[in-house]
Amino acid sequence: MKSTGLLSILTFSEKRKDILFLLQENPKTLSEIKDYFDVRSPEILPRLKEMENSNMIVRQEGVYKLTSLGKVAAIYYKPFLDTLTAIETNEDFWRDHDITAVPDTLLSRIQELKECRIIKDEHEHIYDSHKAFMDNVPASNRFMGFASIFLPSYPAMFLEMARRNIPISIIVTPNVFFKIKNEHNAEIEEYLKFKHTSFHVYDTAKVAFVVTDRFLSLSLFFKNGTFDPRSDLVGFDSSSIKWGEDLFKYYKENAVEIKALLTKYS
Repeated sequence: MKSTGLLSILTFSEKRKDILFLLQENPKTLSEIKDYFDVRSPEILPRLKEMENSNMIVRQEGVYKLTSLGKVAAIYYKPFLDTLTAIETNEDFWRDHDITAVPDTLLSRIQELKECRIIKDEHEHIYDSHKAFMDNVPASNRFMGFASIFLPSYPAMFLEMARRNIPISIIVTPNVFFKIKNEHNAEIEEYLKFKHTSFHVYDTAKVAFVVTDRFLSLSLFFKNGTFDPRSDLVGFDSSSIKWGEDLFKYYKENAVEIKALLTKYS
């Protein structure tokens, strides 16, 4: 079906879309618009005329600005574009993995992850993976993480962070909890004594992620149920971090807190 009208005006031209968002910031003169896009009048005037005819913009006293309808279009059009960008930029990640561990409330905010990129580790050994994680966690000033897999280096690393007075909150699945309890009893007992630490157990979820004041790193399972240890969705912008914090909050609110290893969990 051929697109016509406003949909065509806004979606079939990058220039018209960019003009809409430029004028959303502030009204502009023709000279300011030309300077912004680094074009001549013959190149930009037809686009402006098309948008005027569609009642998206208006020219008054030599200044172009959005109409009331143009303002509404800009408000709702950008989240739509950001959502498509977030999906298309990392299309393989979302297509190949099981995303059921991401609640609908967070999935509906996927546009907040548009700055995220996939970091792939080609190493053959799982313990060599997550380079972005290992590079950024030690420099973070707060830490929240959900672990559905167990790596032997993690308990000592988290304890070292706790000793440095870094606020740290960890959620694990039951299998990981019993693994830590049986093999790293001393480390977790010391970890639990700090006032700025917390430890929770959540019934099995097919996700692993970390969010700090520096970055978000999200790992998912493949659709066949196996964990993907080499592809992380990583973002360093404030929107990605806020999204990650809300994902952690979702799981923490539904998890059991462990205050001592004597706490009964089954």
